[in-house]
Amino acid sequence: MTGTEATDAVDVVVIGGGPVGENVADRVVQAGLSAVVVERELVGGECSYWACMPTKALLRDAAALRAVRALPAAAGAVTGDLDAGAVLRRRDRFASDWNDAGQVDWLDEAGIGLVRGHGRLTGPRAVTVTGADGTTTVLQARHAVVVATGSRALVPPVPGLAEAAPWTSREAAAARRVPESLAIIGGGVVGSEMATAFTALGSQVTLVSQTRLLPGVEGFASEHVADALRAAGAALHLGVGATDVRRDASGVVHLTLSDGALVEAEEVLVAAGRTPNTHDLGLDSVGLTPGDWLTVDETLAVMDGSGRRTGDGWLYAAGDVNRRALLTHHGKYQGRALGDAIAARAHGQEPDTGPWGRHAVTADERAVTQVVFTDPEVAAVGLTAEAAVAAGIATRVVDHDLGAVAGAALHADGYRGRARMVVDANRGVLVGFTVVGPDVGELLHAATIAIAAEVPLDRLWHAVPAYPTMSEIWLRLLEADGRDQCQQRP
Repeated sequence: MTGTEATDAVDVVVIGGGPVGENVADRVVQAGLSAVVVERELVGGECSYWACMPTKALLRDAAALRAVRALPAAAGAVTGDLDAGAVLRRRDRFASDWNDAGQVDWLDEAGIGLVRGHGRLTGPRAVTVTGADGTTTVLQARHAVVVATGSRALVPPVPGLAEAAPWTSREAAAARRVPESLAIIGGGVVGSEMATAFTALGSQVTLVSQTRLLPGVEGFASEHVADALRAAGAALHLGVGATDVRRDASGVVHLTLSDGALVEAEEVLVAAGRTPNTHDLGLDSVGLTPGDWLTVDETLAVMDGSGRRTGDGWLYAAGDVNRRALLTHHGKYQGRALGDAIAARAHGQEPDTGPWGRHAVTADERAVTQVVFTDPEVAAVGLTAEAAVAAGIATRVVDHDLGAVAGAALHADGYRGRARMVVDANRGVLVGFTVVGPDVGELLHAATIAIAAEVPLDRLWHAVPAYPTMSEIWLRLLEADGRDQCQQRP
């Protein structure tokens, strides 16, 4: 059956039913507007089924086992290796067995409409949705259309790579079995986390990266993770790239590297970046280029090539697709701010988009947070030391050995870790924080609050960490900074 089913009017149309789109829709509905989400795959998006949840489920059992083995008495009670099948089954539960019924129920309970199919812009405030059976529905938005279609894995133009049927992050997250050997192209977050997971699950992992491991974090954190991967048995080829890839008749993948090295593996995973899901959205109908990342202003309104808002400002983009911060939690943050801003405008109010304003997304620039769930974990917020200097900030950089803190020493024998705070020397506030070590992810939010609230270091002295916990690292960093300042005074 083909043809147009209906034309429906609604206050806000959201193209993309992942966590970003869900948050936009939820906020406008809570403000008294109507919203419809358009989704062509599973409601809940990449994070629920192929990224955040299933990948962390793949990593968690191995992290728990490592923690036990770092304590002599507990280690004696543990025998054998990980049950890979049990790990995969638990992963399946966290991916809801790739069934979105629960997410659909939530939309219904929240009063959000759902139209399944592929949505395309077909004119001002108009979205045409083509269903699996060929029928179409035209949605006419009274106030706004939001593009929240996210991104997908980029497969670089390496000769033979596409023909070798590589895994992307989706295939790795949803793998039905653990390959005997796995080659990974890319040393960013996805590549590093999957190297950690599959090494622990029994694969012989070879990782190839044109840069150092985790190039977006502080160099000392990268070194800790690289050392741990090598100790776990992974082979790292850093500073080189793959120049040719082929899969032979027996199914073995052969990689030729730029330094002449040869790598063989049962499977190859491409983790070399992301590309926006904008190639078939009808962007050309509103004067934009299909396949591009969408540029937005401070209100997340989409800008055209001349730097003006598209149309009269009815088109917005949130999440990965605007390339501000390719992280689910920051996309959700954008979704909340944007939903509230759309509702404010619909009710005749001007959004507050000044720094740290109600409808601003200031954290995307000043307090981006991320935990990399490798072994050891890396937790970071704000600027690296290098980025702070590049931004023209007069900085002080303060490091401390996390393993020397009593809470870390109790946490595991031979604990290795390090923490760094980057201080704006002129304002006396924190602008960056990075910590690396086992189980450090939960340390991050204290730093996030300090940076977002611009808490003066003089006041942080009064935030007393409980003893003996790993949070005592804050006292040690402040003490180290204080000693440095005393030494610099005449």
